[in-house]
Parts: sequence; structure tokens; C-alpha cells
Amino acid sequence: MANLKIFEGVHKNFGFGCMRLPMKNGDVDYEEFNKMIDAFMGAGFNYFDTAHGYLQGKSETAIRDCLVKRYKREQFVLTNKLTDFFFKGENEVRPFFESQLEMCGVDYFDFYLMHAQGRENFPHFKRCRAYEQALGLKKEGKIKHFGISFHDKPEVLRQILTEYPQIEVVQIQFNYLDFDDPAVQSEKCYEVCREFNKPVIVMEPVKGGSLVNLPQEAERYFKEGNASAASYAIRFAAGFEGIFMVLSGMSDLAQMNDNISFMKDFKPLDEKELEAVRKVCAVFRTKDLIACTACRYCTAGCPKKISIPDLFACMNAKNLHHDWNADYYYNQVHTNSGGKASECIACGKCESACPQRLPIRKLLKDVAKEFEK
Repeated sequence: MANLKIFEGVHKNFGFGCMRLPMKNGDVDYEEFNKMIDAFMGAGFNYFDTAHGYLQGKSETAIRDCLVKRYKREQFVLTNKLTDFFFKGENEVRPFFESQLEMCGVDYFDFYLMHAQGRENFPHFKRCRAYEQALGLKKEGKIKHFGISFHDKPEVLRQILTEYPQIEVVQIQFNYLDFDDPAVQSEKCYEVCREFNKPVIVMEPVKGGSLVNLPQEAERYFKEGNASAASYAIRFAAGFEGIFMVLSGMSDLAQMNDNISFMKDFKPLDEKELEAVRKVCAVFRTKDLIACTACRYCTAGCPKKISIPDLFACMNAKNLHHDWNADYYYNQVHTNSGGKASECIACGKCESACPQRLPIRKLLKDVAKEFEK
């Protein structure tokens, strides 16, 4: 059996993912974020998830100002992560960790995860003894529980869990569209976690919003059940044995209230609802959509400042709706302050950072062909 004691301080199975917070004029909208936190805590939930790269560090400081300064430390559970972008050598891991504590305004993290682990970056973490240092921080009481977030194939996950049995929890991408997708292999990664008796935390249950903004042909299947698209997606993920937390990245109070409405007294999808999910999946598979979740890891190192997720969103919108709106956003909004798709110099930095392992350079050529005629 998985070690359930690590979740003793966690209230319920729904967490606040702080990568897509409400924004106003380029900064986190503190007034809206405060309301969302209060609604979340008031409904009995208390799990918050962040990382330094989220919103260029603004997620951590927003948590400090809106959560930590307004609630007692024992009232909430806070997860942070060690991302490979922010340390080059072994001697940089601990100072970075200490800076994260300071940014968040706390003395310890309840959970600390090695971020976005996969075949490409795991060797870097090993060379820098990042796992060993995190375990040392746990002994010092600065981390209560140690784990990983993971984006790769199941055989890589098996390797990591074999080499580091001290891992207490695994965070994976898991949603109904990726469940049996050969690129993401959510189901097989979940099965590896079960094989190693590791509790699972789910990220991307709505696939970066893709499972909320459904193709028109798919919307009718969920309307028959009188529940939101987010309800189907999040409850699908939360209904599996061994999944103890499902994160949702909410960006306004309306989204928060909707999620609370079906997670406060959680009930898994019934067979009729699961059949609706299968029909929605069938619709998605008829579309030629780019499987981008808008995590924005790709944009940090882009030398041409191309807003890759936004350009991919334009491409998907064009394929879904076939109207002029996507062209307007491409030409007048998303390429005004950043580069166009045609300006890509094919350096490949984006592809090495992409958790979805997308062929971004090729896809940008497709985007340029569509919007830069």
C-alpha cells in the first residue's frame, strides 16, 4: 500500500495549481487571487502548488502576499519544485532552494518535487546531486515530503523510481484525452506509480484548458449531463484508485466556484458520464490539433521571443472554428510584442524544454504557412 501518512495534513483531494493565476497589466491580480484563496479555503481545501518558473516568479510572491501573510502556516499545504533552468551545478541547488523559501515567505515546504523529470534532464539532476540534496533538506525539516513531477515515457519513470526509492509521491499529467495517447501515455505512467506504490498527484486534468474549450461537436455530449466540461475532466482524473490529489490551474473566481461545486462533495463519473467522455474523445481525434498545454516552458529560452503557446492556440482555434478571429489574434495581438512563427531560427531550445515533446520547430513552420500567407 502507498504511504498515506504523507497526506495527513491535506484536506480533500483537490488542489490549487498556481501556474495560471488571474492577471492584470502583467501582474497577478491580488484582489481576485485573494477572493479565490478565500473561497478555496472556505470550502475546506488547503493544497497549493507552485514553481519558480510559474509567471516568471510572480506565482511564488503572490502566494507569499495573498496566502502566507493572510493565513497561519499550519492552515495550508504548500508544494514547490526544483527546475533545471535555475541551477547549473551542485553548489547552486541549495541557494536556489533557500531563495524559494524566501520568495514564498515560509520556513519549509510541505512537498518539494524534482520538476518535470524525464530522459533529457534526469542526468543533470543526478550530476548535481539534486535528489540527494533535497533528501538532506528533508532531514533538516525544510522539506516535509520529497517527490517528483514527471513528463516522459513509463520506462523512464520506472528507472527513476528504481534508482530513488525514497521518492514519496509522483505528479503526472493525467486526463481523459491523454489517457491512452501514445505520446503522453498517462495510463501507463499511472500504472508504474501503482506498481511502485507511489501516491499520484495529477497535473493538467483539463489539458491546459483544452478540455474546457471543447469543439462544438463535442459540447452537446456534456450538456446532456448538466455539468461543466471542467467537472467531467477533473472528476475523471480524481476517480482512479491511488490518485490522492488533482490540481486545477484556475484564473478567476468563476472557475474556482465551478470547481468547488463538484469537488467539495466529490463523486466519480458514473457510466453514463464516462460514455459521454468517450464520445468527446472520439470528436477530438477527428481534429488536427496541437497538443500544447500552454505551460510556457518553451518561451523562457526563445531567442526570438516567440510566444509559442499563443501561436499554437491560434492554429488550434483556426482548425476548430474556421473563422477570422484566429487571424486577428495572430497578427494583431500575439506577434506585436514577440516574434512571428517564421522568425524561428530552429535552435531547438523550445523542444528540449517542452514536457509534451512536441516537434515545435516543424509546427511553427505550419503556423507560418497558415497565418503569414
